[in-house]
Amino acid sequence: MRALSCVCLSVLLVLCLGGKTYARVLVLNTFDIYPYSAPGGTGCLDRVVKEAFRRIGQKVKIVWLPSERALVNADRGIDDGDFVRVAGIEKKYHNLVRVPEKLCEFEFAAFAKTPVKITGWRSLKPYNVAIPRGAAILEKKVSQFRSLEEVNDQKALFSMVMNGRVDVIIYDRLQARGLMSRFGMKGIRQYGPVLEKCPMYLYMNRRYAALVPRLDKAIRQMKKDGAFRRIMCTSRKRSQPGAEKAARPAQNG
Repeated sequence: MRALSCVCLSVLLVLCLGGKTYARVLVLNTFDIYPYSAPGGTGCLDRVVKEAFRRIGQKVKIVWLPSERALVNADRGIDDGDFVRVAGIEKKYHNLVRVPEKLCEFEFAAFAKTPVKITGWRSLKPYNVAIPRGAAILEKKVSQFRSLEEVNDQKALFSMVMNGRVDVIIYDRLQARGLMSRFGMKGIRQYGPVLEKCPMYLYMNRRYAALVPRLDKAIRQMKKDGAFRRIMCTSRKRSQPGAEKAARPAQNG
């Protein structure tokens, strides 16, 4: 009985002390797709995040959820964290704490099936536009349009422009290549320049705030010792054939 009590006390201490690892596997949400996230946690950022947690002695599980639901679950403590997100979402989701070192940089661009003239955010004004629901940076930037749709599912988002339901969709370039190749969506092109380059981060529910500086240090160390670059480069080399061509920028007009 005494031995059992000691074990229980040890578990409680592990759970309570910020400098220690947590007894259970933490659950992290993501709404991103290949190459950032993939089934089995094999995406480039899946692997980066898991390695960062491994370095601080903590096990994690990565699950895919629609963008807005992923944020809400992490904020309410249903799940333990969320990636990848823009800086500043903690102003709306007050229970989230950002790990300062960025994980990557998204390059948001306009994609269409028929030619459109895109020179910047304001040039979206004549068009029917669709964006992923819960993408905070896009909600702020896409302020001029004929109509705006917010879509939960990435495949459905691209299907809308394929089927002519909207003129333009806004998405990260790298993910767009993987998605269009995976689902065989031909004829969609990037039009115009990159509209926005945006650093993206890992967030933790505030009950795990003690892990944030340790994760920050781990990610920085990964960049310093080359692990970060190796993971990212290896994952990008696994891109499906033809993906680069599928999202090649087209001329405006």
